[in-house]
Amino acid sequence: MKILVTVAEVATVDDEFEIDGTEIADQYLNADLNEWDDYAIEEAVQLQEGGVADEVVTVTIGPEDAEQTIRQALAKGADRAIRVWDESLEGVDLLDVRAKTEILKAVVAEEEPDLILSGVQTGDDSWMATGVSLAESLDFQWSAVVNDLDHDLEDGTASVRRELEGGVEELSEVDLPAVLTIQTGINEPRYASLRGIRQAQRKPLDAKTLDDIAVDAGVVEGSLELTDMYEPESESDATVWEGSAEETAGELAEMLREKGVTA
Repeated sequence: MKILVTVAEVATVDDEFEIDGTEIADQYLNADLNEWDDYAIEEAVQLQEGGVADEVVTVTIGPEDAEQTIRQALAKGADRAIRVWDESLEGVDLLDVRAKTEILKAVVAEEEPDLILSGVQTGDDSWMATGVSLAESLDFQWSAVVNDLDHDLEDGTASVRRELEGGVEELSEVDLPAVLTIQTGINEPRYASLRGIRQAQRKPLDAKTLDDIAVDAGVVEGSLELTDMYEPESESDATVWEGSAEETAGELAEMLREKGVTA
């Protein structure tokens, strides 16, 4: 069995930052492996360690600068990585779900995985739609916001538990090939060992252009436009009392009475 894991490098922001037009100024930005994808990688590696999967491959849409981040996944146990980038992607402010779906779909056609794991969302764009969109385009079965996965995968079926609204959870079975979007908390992602970091430098990382995967460059011309970026105003109706417990207890009791809270 081959597992393909979608991996993204995401921007992380300092506590204090400034916005320049529709972007956060570069000096306030760092980069890291997307948190949700980290859990997806761990789940795939555990399936391989359990003898269920033969190979774990990651795929990333990103420039050469992202390779250091991608190698975190290799250091944690993935066997090889694919990175897709093209001149037509340079300067694109907003790569929408449709474009990501078409690019990933082309990689899937080449790799023919039995199972695709994707983080529920990325920490920057937070679309929460790419994994499901990819499944629909491939006509694969899918399950979203998965927080538990049976590692047996008997008879080509994945038994999953996923989060629904209001704290409800759903148990279901999904026939392979399938796409699962992985929620944080499904496992405990491992730290990359020193040995793993060294091995990651020797593992294959294949850079491909859109031409290489037979995707028309026009796919990056999405229908969405980023028009503004701003930091929302923080509003709070919290009441803060200063002083000792004896001094503030009466004020707290009075407020609770006013709100109809009784013992």
